[in-house]
Amino acid sequence: MSKLLLATSNIGKLKEYQVLLEGIPFKLVSLRDMGISTSVAETGATFEENAILKAEGYARLSHLLTLADDSGLEVDALGGEPGVLSSRYAGENATDEERVAYLLSRLKGVPWEKRSARFRCVIAIAKPEGGTELAEGRCEGLIALEPRGNNGFGYDPVFYIPSLGKTLAELPAATKNRYSHRGDAARKARTLLERLDGNRQT
Repeated sequence: MSKLLLATSNIGKLKEYQVLLEGIPFKLVSLRDMGISTSVAETGATFEENAILKAEGYARLSHLLTLADDSGLEVDALGGEPGVLSSRYAGENATDEERVAYLLSRLKGVPWEKRSARFRCVIAIAKPEGGTELAEGRCEGLIALEPRGNNGFGYDPVFYIPSLGKTLAELPAATKNRYSHRGDAARKARTLLERLDGNRQT
């Protein structure tokens, strides 16, 4: 079975993808599995640009089909921030708790109905010989007034989905994967991977 490199060192994200892509016709390997410690700079201005930079960069390094994503939170009351800066919004080495606290401080006094936001995830799948395909997922919601739940990571504890009455961090993993931006993008990426596998075998 051919290998598919998941270009992430984020353990939470890695575990999510192992579930989301279960059953695909590739053996999933991580940067750590491949002994890759080189960091590909995310210098793009959009999620798409960063996903492509990472996928193509690590595909060249590993000589493997590579899946990379860039994802983040867009808050309407903040003009789309934090966007591509989601992981660095409260500083380069901030913890998840510090990022959430900083986001809530920026939204202090913003009424409930003005706290609309979305998570976006763009997945890039790059072939080492060249050629990259994209899949995008979204999840719409509101920024909660305080963190709730322990099941997620990043901004999950303050991302509230009105139809469920819960934050992403309050959902069991299977439910979260049905609603999340990463789950949405991964379902589309699965279709791309199955097609790539079919092309390879013909």
